[in-house]
Amino acid sequence: MKRLVVKIGGHALDSLKPDARVLRDLAADISYLTQEGTDVALVHGGGPQIASLLSNVGLESRFHEGLRITDEPTMDYVAMALAHVNLLITAALNLCGLSCVGLSGADGSLFRSCSLGEPWLRAGATPHVRSDVVTSLWAGGFSPVISSIAVDSSGELLNCNADTAAGALAAALGADALVLLSDIDQLRTDADDPTTALERVSADEVRGLIDSGAARDGMRPKMSAALDALNAGAARIIMANGTRPHALRNALSSSVATTEVVR
Repeated sequence: MKRLVVKIGGHALDSLKPDARVLRDLAADISYLTQEGTDVALVHGGGPQIASLLSNVGLESRFHEGLRITDEPTMDYVAMALAHVNLLITAALNLCGLSCVGLSGADGSLFRSCSLGEPWLRAGATPHVRSDVVTSLWAGGFSPVISSIAVDSSGELLNCNADTAAGALAAALGADALVLLSDIDQLRTDADDPTTALERVSADEVRGLIDSGAARDGMRPKMSAALDALNAGAARIIMANGTRPHALRNALSSSVATTEVVR
């Protein structure tokens, strides 16, 4: 059996209704892959939903180097928003005929982490992964749908970046590929210039983009996650636009614009 970790987030998840095209396409793609002998684990973010909930309760969304600053009150609402996102994604995928189980990184201590400290507070570092939680679900015929909440050594919740969590999961599982689906087609050397898109980039080049500051905002943790997964042995890292029709299947077949990160 092959193993695949998929992360989806950002504006690709703007609609979480059961009939949302992105979710229907994702379900069809995962169904196709499982029938072809690939075990799939889905990790999701929920940035827009977190931002909306924080705004509704009068809290500001604050970021540093692409990561959400998560104080104690913010952590409570992050957990609330991601739990809701997890339920809706899981329900939509099951409606489409999949057998999915929704969980967070706190379930079974799947993601164990520690605080990044100032200024991020309850934002979590790259988690240690208890991979048998996922492999047990696969053995039972279920595809896991995972939110990126983690726990620390005291059982307190942490907000792990979903790209970072997906990279750690791919590495722990020895995944054949990690697919990062966001709302842009390809990695760019200049985030504001679509003509600087890259089809293939080496790990050293990614480090250069991070060190130079060219990788900013949400692209920074995405690149770091790709490097972490590569360093731990993941075979392929693919970045693609999750809002495109059948984004997952087409990204794997290279029939849409993608960026592949290689050693």
